[in-house]
Amino acid sequence: MQTDELISRLSQGLAPVRRVTPPMRAAFGWLALAFGVVAVGVALSGFRHDLEQRLMLMHEQVNMAAALATGVAAAVAAFHLALPDRSERWALLPLPFAAFWISGLGWGCIAEFLARGWPALGMSLGCMSFIIGFGAPLTLGMLWMTRHAAHIRPGPVAALAGLAAAAIASVGLSLVHHLDAAAMVLIWHGGSVLLVMLLARIWGARAMRAMDS
Repeated sequence: MQTDELISRLSQGLAPVRRVTPPMRAAFGWLALAFGVVAVGVALSGFRHDLEQRLMLMHEQVNMAAALATGVAAAVAAFHLALPDRSERWALLPLPFAAFWISGLGWGCIAEFLARGWPALGMSLGCMSFIIGFGAPLTLGMLWMTRHAAHIRPGPVAALAGLAAAAIASVGLSLVHHLDAAAMVLIWHGGSVLLVMLLARIWGARAMRAMDS
């Protein structure tokens, strides 16, 4: 059998392979979608009445910037980690920003306690519904975009997807929803972000395999 004939037989019936979008391009594409979706939610909900005053405070600016950096870093890490030739250390990328964000909220709780004592904590289902309501579909969107990772690192990729989506939704929530106590911000913002991340970690691998089938 001639070489040309062998190559011809081996290549018969093969489907073209779709190239995976470069991770940085995919990450910024998803981020553009996420910002657009959350911006629509903010526009529909309306800005909080004290937004101008709150944005004048340095710790509010730092916390929002840290939350945004956490979401961006988690998205970039997820798309890199979805490729088999990338180091697992990409999963560490959002951790410094997340730690800075949580520590900022924690410091706000301490300062508030020293100034006024422990505040009365209440329910804020509006916070949870906003973060989960926007975080869940954005997480699913990223899982669909990274479904090729279903047989590589589905768990870490899904967890990072949940963190990215929920962190960006938390930034949007800060623009529309007022909480009286820093402790409530930590509990409801942080708790909702953690819940979305855990749900993505638990169910994300199954969702990615279903999308990839």
